[in-house]
Formats: sequence, structure tokens, C-alpha cells
Amino acid sequence: MPLQGEYAEEKTGWVKDQLATIDETGTTESVGIKGMAVVVFTMRGAKSGKLRRVPLMRVEHDGVYAAVASKGGAPEHPAWYHNIKTNPQVEVQDGTSTHDGVARQISGAEREEWWERAVAAYPPYAEYQTKTDRLIPVFLIEPA
Repeated sequence: MPLQGEYAEEKTGWVKDQLATIDETGTTESVGIKGMAVVVFTMRGAKSGKLRRVPLMRVEHDGVYAAVASKGGAPEHPAWYHNIKTNPQVEVQDGTSTHDGVARQISGAEREEWWERAVAAYPPYAEYQTKTDRLIPVFLIEPA
């Protein structure tokens, strides 16, 4: 079932611009980062309960999507990490299609397999990992 409720206002300029372009065109294919595809994950805020839309790199395999909590290699997790941990129901928009999913954080061999896919989809992830002491979290969003 699609997520319903009030949307939080996006404060980050480039994210706001990307989301506006996606809304105008109806597809995530209208934007990208360094020429690479993005998808939009919609999740409920951990504190506010408001819906938040997060464009992230498109890492997909057999209908399952990965959400990589890189924050460019910063020492702390991105804000959305706490949202998805608290509220794992996620809506994924890929191109013009949208579907519901459930997120779970992965580890061990499963994470390594998906990390390789993530780096193949967006090579800067490898550099981001060298910038931080934390193991960058990876979530799988599996069809609900």
C-alpha cells in the first residue's frame, strides 16, 4: 500500500531541484548524478512522521534495490538512515514506475555482494568508503 501523509519540505537545494525535475517530467530518468541513474526512495521520518523523498543512486538486481548510506564518506550516517531503520516501509520510484518495498540492513557476504553492485553502479562509493572509519551501511528494499 502506498505511503500516505504529509511530506516534509526538502531543504537541500540540489535535492529539491532534482525532485522538482522528477515531478515535472514524471520520471527519475530526467535527472542523474555524474551521468548515472537515480531512483527515489520515499520513507517516513523517524521523528516527524512526515514523508521524505530521497534520490539515491540506482542499484538494482532482480527487482530488489539497494540504498547505500554513504553521505559522501562522512563520519556519520545520512539523516535518512535513521528514518529507514525506524520505518522500513519504503516506496521506490524507478523511471516512471513506483512500487512498495520493505527495507532491511544487510551484512557479511550479502553486503559484500551488494557493495560490489553498488560500486559498479556508482564507482565513487569505493572512494567514499576510504574517507570514513564506519562501514557504509547498505539496505535492501525488497518488494512488499
